[in-house]
Amino acid sequence: MPILLCRVDDRLIHGQVVVGWGAQLGLDFIAVIDDELAQSDWEQDLYRAGLPNEVEARFPSVEEAVRLIPEWAANEARGFVLTRDILTMRRLAEQGVLSEIEVNLGGLHSAPGRQRVLPYLFLSDRDRAELERLRRAEVRVGAQDVPSARRIDLDELLEMKAS
Repeated sequence: MPILLCRVDDRLIHGQVVVGWGAQLGLDFIAVIDDELAQSDWEQDLYRAGLPNEVEARFPSVEEAVRLIPEWAANEARGFVLTRDILTMRRLAEQGVLSEIEVNLGGLHSAPGRQRVLPYLFLSDRDRAELERLRRAEVRVGAQDVPSARRIDLDELLEMKAS
C-alpha cells in the first residue's frame, strides 16, 4: 500500500511534514488535495520550493483525487496525502478511497471558534462533527504531530476537553 499516510495539517507542506514525516516514511510524492490550490500555479510553486528534489508534489482537486488515490495505492511510488482541513479529508473518505489508510491529525491551529485540545490541535464544533463523520466512514483517525510523539486515538481525542 504505497499511500502511507493521510494527514490534516493547515500549513500543508512545511518542515515538519517534509523532514519529520517525509524522511521517516521515505516518500516519493506528497499529494496536496485542495480545490483552490489545484487552480493556483504560483501557490503550487511556493509549496514545491520546500521539497527536496527527490520528492514530487501533486496538487489535484478533491474530484481528481477520488479518481487518482486508487491508482496511487496500486503503484510502487510511496506517497503521502495532505489536506488543510478535516472537511476535505472527510469528502475523500466518504468516496471510499481512504480505506485501510491512517488519517493523521497533525496541525490545526488557533482560529476563531476553535479551542485548544492539544498544543498542535485546535478544534471547533464543526471539526468535531467532521471527525464523527470520518468515524462513520470507517476511517482510522489519530492525532500525532511528529512520528516520535504518542499517537492519540480518535476516541481519546474527542473525549478531551478544550483547555
